[in-house]
Amino acid sequence: MSQQRVAVRCPSCSPAEETAHEVLNDGGQATVRCGACGHVHKTAIETESTVDRRVVVSQDDESTEARVDIPPGESLETGDEFLVETDEAILTARITSLELTSGDRVEEATAEDVRTLWTRAVGNVAVNLTLHPKEGVPEESRSVKIQVPGDEAFVVGDTHEYGGEEFTVERIMVREDATDYDREGYDFQGDTVLAKDVKRVYARDEDARTRAWSGW
Repeated sequence: MSQQRVAVRCPSCSPAEETAHEVLNDGGQATVRCGACGHVHKTAIETESTVDRRVVVSQDDESTEARVDIPPGESLETGDEFLVETDEAILTARITSLELTSGDRVEEATAEDVRTLWTRAVGNVAVNLTLHPKEGVPEESRSVKIQVPGDEAFVVGDTHEYGGEEFTVERIMVREDATDYDREGYDFQGDTVLAKDVKRVYARDEDARTRAWSGW
């Protein structure tokens, strides 16, 4: 039987937000161990009826499946984020589509009507870059992919360094499943988009001249 897990606050590393915990003893005041820092403590676990639902989590070009227990009346919608435990890790996932028991795909539903939650991992994400060379540098534009934390911010006009690349952001395209954005493209100085919401970043390659000279 798999170990029971619950989402509760950890007094050691996460007193304000719930994190995944392993239940060591569920009698009375339950004894739990934090999955993030390993701290063992007691806490009250509220019990309520839940429904078991399938979750498909996509990350880069791969997908993995898991199960989650959700209160049947809980409202779910695209853009919602939650923790899900897979065989490999505990991931932060964002709902991209909800598949009903009827087979229809919708953007919002209650858990009791949902068969599968289709999601995307947003804790750490791959960001697509199109890098244009500086003026006068004899190189073509190139596309690269970098790995960054999902909550990392890209800012138009700022110079960033990730994965051995240095570039100045000129335009950012936003993903369709991103929330709290009022347009698809951002290209004004200071416009900011979180990495987990980025579809593609267009930027000026700050390392292009160095590579051109180093070819000798």
